[in-house]
Amino acid sequence: MVESIVVSDTRTDLRISVLGPLRAWRGEAQLDLGPIRQRALLAALVLRPDATVSQGELLDGVWGLEPPGTGDKVVPVYVYRLRKCLTAAADPAEPLIVRDRGGYRFAGAGAAVDTTLLDSVAAEASAAEQAGELEAAVVTQARALDLFQGEPLSGLPGPYAAGERFRLAERKIALLQEKLEWQLRLGWHTETVGELSALAPVHPHSEPLCALLMRALYGSGRRADALAAFTRLRRRLVDDLGVEPGEELRQVHQAVLREDDLRLGIIRERPQEAAPDRQAVAPQADRPAERRGPEPRAHDELPVGVVALSGRDKELASLTAPGEPRVISVDGVAGAGKTALAVRAAHILRDRYEDGCLYVELHGHSEDGWPPSPQHTLRRLLRTVGAPADLDDPGDLDELAARWRAATAGLRLLLVLDDAAGAEQVRPLLPGGRGSTVLVTSRRRLAGLDVDRRVTIGPIDLEAAEGMLSRIVGEPRATRERGAVRTLARLCGRLPLALRIAAARLQNRPAWTVEYLVGRLADDGERLGELTAEDRSVESAFHNSYERLPFAEQRAFRALGLAPAVELDRLALAAMLGCTARAAERSLENLVDANLLQQPVAGRYRLHEIVAVYARRLSEDEPGDEAAEARDGVLRLFLAAARCASDQGLSGFPTGPSGLSGLDAAGDVPFNGRREAAAWLNASVDRLPDVVAHAAETGRIDYACWIAEALVDHLTRQGRYEECRAAIDAALPHVTGCSDRRMVSSLRIALGITCGLQGRVEQARAWFKDALQISRRAGDLHEQARALGNLGAVECAAGRHLEAAERLTEVLHLAGRLGDAWLTGAAVCDFGVIHHRLGRHEDALDCFARALTAAEEIGSPRLAGRTLYCSGGLHVDLGRQAEAAVLLRQAAELAEQAGDVPLHATVLTRLGMLHEATESLDAALDICVSSGFQRP
Repeated sequence: MVESIVVSDTRTDLRISVLGPLRAWRGEAQLDLGPIRQRALLAALVLRPDATVSQGELLDGVWGLEPPGTGDKVVPVYVYRLRKCLTAAADPAEPLIVRDRGGYRFAGAGAAVDTTLLDSVAAEASAAEQAGELEAAVVTQARALDLFQGEPLSGLPGPYAAGERFRLAERKIALLQEKLEWQLRLGWHTETVGELSALAPVHPHSEPLCALLMRALYGSGRRADALAAFTRLRRRLVDDLGVEPGEELRQVHQAVLREDDLRLGIIRERPQEAAPDRQAVAPQADRPAERRGPEPRAHDELPVGVVALSGRDKELASLTAPGEPRVISVDGVAGAGKTALAVRAAHILRDRYEDGCLYVELHGHSEDGWPPSPQHTLRRLLRTVGAPADLDDPGDLDELAARWRAATAGLRLLLVLDDAAGAEQVRPLLPGGRGSTVLVTSRRRLAGLDVDRRVTIGPIDLEAAEGMLSRIVGEPRATRERGAVRTLARLCGRLPLALRIAAARLQNRPAWTVEYLVGRLADDGERLGELTAEDRSVESAFHNSYERLPFAEQRAFRALGLAPAVELDRLALAAMLGCTARAAERSLENLVDANLLQQPVAGRYRLHEIVAVYARRLSEDEPGDEAAEARDGVLRLFLAAARCASDQGLSGFPTGPSGLSGLDAAGDVPFNGRREAAAWLNASVDRLPDVVAHAAETGRIDYACWIAEALVDHLTRQGRYEECRAAIDAALPHVTGCSDRRMVSSLRIALGITCGLQGRVEQARAWFKDALQISRRAGDLHEQARALGNLGAVECAAGRHLEAAERLTEVLHLAGRLGDAWLTGAAVCDFGVIHHRLGRHEDALDCFARALTAAEEIGSPRLAGRTLYCSGGLHVDLGRQAEAAVLLRQAAELAEQAGDVPLHATVLTRLGMLHEATESLDAALDICVSSGFQRP
């Protein structure tokens, strides 16, 4: 039963099953997951754990072409109900379904999902198979298949559920095929025939299953039945689909006709360690005599493989999957373990190639110099297969390649080409005929080479990295310092080369603790030097890749080492290099092809952690003026984006760098309005305060203060108060070194705004008063007006209406002198709130009308939305429910347009209280929880 299987995950008492009908249990109690569409929405989140899914994706995935009449409002309602259901007995402070900026995310650590157990058990079976323990692999794979409790996601509607249902069903078939293949390798032919015969009616057109059945029948001595199985499937394919069987099935058919045991993978004698309760299959009387296998191959040049290959099960399965690929490529960053993976795959594949396995080191990134010419490699290959190339050798590449193809046309070879410099080095080396396979590795993505299978590898996962370290240094030693082992794996970037070097150092230094080595690696400046062991070095591996880059990509890579974050886009690099966005994108894409840069999503680029250390090392040698221009360029871009995304706009700040508009090669700010700038900021880095901290750490104090000031609007609009506070805290300690003296008061105002929005009224008042005193001493009228306006808002919120009115009167006077319409509009709106609270309703309505006019004139949807919200509240108190509902709906639209999450939530809450729409309150609750919004 599912319950007895899934309960093995003891991290949580919530269990969810999707490998059958969607069900959930907390402890022993099954949960009511609600109506069928709500269940489908849960499935769409559960099957993408820890990934943010937008409302649009959820609507499309659950309702398809027939969206609900309520539009996207139904999604927050369903999420709200699912949260209540799933977290009924859990900690409500940690909801399982989290609202992110882009949509909703299911916290995978909060529930045991049977697909996770399926992955774990299947991986265990695969590991047993790789270790040669086939019987254990079969038994474990059977456990994995037992997890399926009928049709996955049965009965759930929508395109997403249908797609996942198909995917999981295919996964089941793939696991079953693997198990049956292992059974055949064990010689369990008769048992396998029974299982495959039961599957034939369910999958009448499956060629892989038919191939397995033919091999099982042949191994059981039923050669005629094997040929009949092929005939039946061929007839069905032709009659039903109008196609002939594929190449693989035809080859199995030919092998049965030729009685080619080797090609069919038939084992005639049961291994001695076979399970005692299974009977060996006796040979049939009419079975032909055993065929002798091929003569021992003349050439087997494969190097000895690594003892254990960690974290590469999926990639290894892809490389060794059945089929007849002509070319397979493996690429990845230096030190990722490409050679180890390719050699392990070649050892698994070697029995399929009776004419030999050849291995050639192409030295594409050798420290000793540039790679050998294709002519040199071809002469060596020709001699290896007994076709000397020295006689009448014209030295012409095309002639040598033609001789190589002719010499290999009738052979069945596996050729491993390790460390290719590029596609042009590989193409002449491809053998002739259709029986051979080439497995090529390279640090570059060989886009110019036609391949049948392409595998790109990077760092291994953290668990596998810890396992590699533990295996090399010894399990007892690793167990004593489990936390330090995990930290060491992270410091090595989970890169196999770095992990092996670090583990080797611990092996050779028994007196060292893991914690001691962690301390030596913690300093970025020393880390690469520490990751060296004799002729193996992480830094030299990266250096060889860097040295082979064109000049433009070398410059771009060095600039990445100066960036404020490890992830960026083409706009950021263009700002650093002073080039066009298109030129920057070309360099970034070329670095991706060189596997020195990762591309997590289209348009975003990320340095691998340890590659970033190398890039920073290179950037230290960058000429001072070029490094300064690069740093200033990207900080100017962040400043422009933050100011564009603010209420004041790019030109609404009194001070800042000169010529801020000239940010790209065309001399223009690369953002078309507030929304585009805000979207860029949200996607730009994981934490915006890190940009401020980077600016301060590199001595760009002015930029640190300017960016922190400009981010206040952007972050508080989204309820990201802690981030806002962190950005200000990163700049404020350095403000005395800022050449722009306005920042001394402005950052205090920013801190007061953040405290006020979090309900810390007294702290906010203190910061505003401090800013007011500083700005008065400096004679800065603009900062005085801002400080007074915020003080007025705080006093108004505290019910001190007389003090608030005095402050706001001063604001209106200063704003008039400055000609600042935004300050005027905000102050007039606050006056309206005071009149409302004092019962002067007509005066309040007049103030709200004037404030709305000012907001519309300056194009501030945020100020307009706040004003309409206040006006709607007044209409509610006057008993004008219909007018209030109209105003509040307009306020909600403007708040959403402005991206103001707290205001949007507040307006929706007020609408819900009017009972105009039952979904408004649920939506407001969802927005509040996801943003962490706290009303003052």
